[in-house]
Amino acid sequence: MRVLSVLLLCLFCASYALPAQELDEFLLNGSFEIAPKPSKLNKTRILGKHSLPNWTIHGLVEYISGGPQPGGMYFRVAHGDHAVRLGNEASISQNISVKSGSFYSLTFGASRTCAQDEVLRVSVPPYYGDLPLQTLYSSDGGDTYAWAFKATTSTAQVIFHNIGVQEDPACGPLIDAVAIKELIPVTPTRGNLVKNGGYEIGPHVFKNSSSGTLLPPKQEDANSPLLGWIIESLKAVKYIDSPHFSVPFGQYAVELLAGRESAIAQIVRTVPNKSYNLTFVVGDAKNDCHGSMLVEAFASNSTVKVPYNSTGTGKYVAASLKFKALGIRTRITFFSSFYHTKLNDPGTLCGPVLDEVRLYPVS
Repeated sequence: MRVLSVLLLCLFCASYALPAQELDEFLLNGSFEIAPKPSKLNKTRILGKHSLPNWTIHGLVEYISGGPQPGGMYFRVAHGDHAVRLGNEASISQNISVKSGSFYSLTFGASRTCAQDEVLRVSVPPYYGDLPLQTLYSSDGGDTYAWAFKATTSTAQVIFHNIGVQEDPACGPLIDAVAIKELIPVTPTRGNLVKNGGYEIGPHVFKNSSSGTLLPPKQEDANSPLLGWIIESLKAVKYIDSPHFSVPFGQYAVELLAGRESAIAQIVRTVPNKSYNLTFVVGDAKNDCHGSMLVEAFASNSTVKVPYNSTGTGKYVAASLKFKALGIRTRITFFSSFYHTKLNDPGTLCGPVLDEVRLYPVS
């Protein structure tokens, strides 16, 4: 009995000494599967600012079930069975506990519901970003986005807001899932001056989603959800995972899916007049993206063009770029030269995969 007590005490002490896990989970009722009470619904409209469990609402917010809708419309809910739709100037918000000074990313499913130009503002004051939903990256409209922020206090208010005023007040973006992840700081290593060169530190990835996660351009997200990297383009790049895509190394990679409008960059510390070698791999995600691909890489005043003929089998090629640094900081940039869509789904954008980026000095 005494031995058992000692063992239990040791187990208790060991569990107590374990460090707290970083936040990486759905927000409370983040999948919107806990419905408002029937008395708080007028058809699909939610009545009362606190009637959607765990959320605060303002304006016309509807509780939507996926599938055919009145009036002949069809709403695809990619993550679960239910979602919310934000009418003109409507919003939903939730307060969450965070660590002041830490970086976080939100992952959420969002799509437009009408043919009009819809914009979703996601914010955690004082940060905000306006995500235009007019561009559909997949033919079914069920896109998943990530957006990042730096916590300035121990409590963060997450807000999703439809800032547009549409001709039809019932039009507005659909949100079907919201998750959050704490982003662990990344640093260069002795063998690689690039931070997060394998793209292993990134946003929460929905386990049941096979569409990948869109990373918005820097003009819409001051803090990149892919730590160390800048989305330096007009369109998003896609964060892909190995359970659903072919990833050359590790668990994650990026897909450049909007041609020259989809670029990714990083600023690295260098020594002026010193020579460096930039290595990386280019391939395809084994996601029905075929054709002649071309990835261009830039560093200092040097460039290299890497051709890759994709047959959709998930293969890849290695590439390198040698250059001489001109200053104490050097920007490295990658983009896809051509536009591609899936072979059997021309409404879905795709492109070459970039992974395993390394930079090291050449003696």
